[in-house]
Amino acid sequence: MGKVYFSPDLFVFLRSLKRNNRRDWFLKNKERYEETVRRPCLHFITDLRLHMREISPWLLADPKPNGGSLFRIYRDVRFSSDKSPYKTHVGMNFRHAGSKETAHGAGFYLHFEPGQCFLAGGCWQPEPRTLARIRDAVAWQSETWKAATRKLSLGGDTLKRPPKGYASDHPMIEDLKRKDFIASLEFTDKQVCSDHFMEDFMRGARTLSPLLKFLCEAERLRF
Repeated sequence: MGKVYFSPDLFVFLRSLKRNNRRDWFLKNKERYEETVRRPCLHFITDLRLHMREISPWLLADPKPNGGSLFRIYRDVRFSSDKSPYKTHVGMNFRHAGSKETAHGAGFYLHFEPGQCFLAGGCWQPEPRTLARIRDAVAWQSETWKAATRKLSLGGDTLKRPPKGYASDHPMIEDLKRKDFIASLEFTDKQVCSDHFMEDFMRGARTLSPLLKFLCEAERLRF
């Protein structure tokens, strides 16, 4: 049997937080957050470090309580009309150690939300220089790109018109119009709380890894 990292209490807490997204409520329930959400996530990330090497030694699973793979629960509300102080989901980012982009470079992202749990892989809104390199790689290594994405359903935003430098009749134009190069795999809440979640995570990571490898190499990073 594997290890159980997360209990249904994680999702109970997130549902409660969604109904009571206020600072006074959170402060009263902060120890509950620590016990059911933050500590289990850090425990999972700690154990994931060894497993992640099966995918690539360059992917970071950092269990530091602050500034590591686990995103903060606090929302940045400075430029948002929604002033709710807390996120009602949990996010973990496993990025490439050599990438200068902490959030937009190639990597994995794990998301927990009641009824909406998933593992995503790829590049989300890469900066212009990286985006240009990825598009060039898709254009010049189209067969490798097709092989890397054959089992995946890509999502994210796309341009309405061809990007500069590419003709509208280019055979790879639909992929060249992408602004995001991401794919995701869903988990049920029950899976997340099972004793084989680490296995399920790693199975998903292996499925997504050809996409990550392609993107890292396009960004001139080792994988």
